[in-house]
Amino acid sequence: MSDVSNPVPPAPSAEPSAETLKAAIKAFRKRLKLTQLDQESKIGRSPLSGGGRTTIAAITPPDQYPRAVWDALVKQGKLRPASHGMYSIVPGA
Repeated sequence: MSDVSNPVPPAPSAEPSAETLKAAIKAFRKRLKLTQLDQESKIGRSPLSGGGRTTIAAITPPDQYPRAVWDALVKQGKLRPASHGMYSIVPGA
């Protein structure tokens, strides 16, 4: 009989993969854009009354990615942490 032991799961890598980071920043930008569009289209904000732009600059990141992904994007300079677990896009990044 052969000794079959449980395989050891691979250790989690310190840095998320480049593909994961790319998908996460894309999801973040999409959510930010949708949140801004939703805020601009609210009743009471008539496009004829002044054409006010959105004031939303930071959002809570999508929860399908772990916090380590968002921290890695902050280290890369693509996101900036805001208050209470929210992040914003770094201009020019």
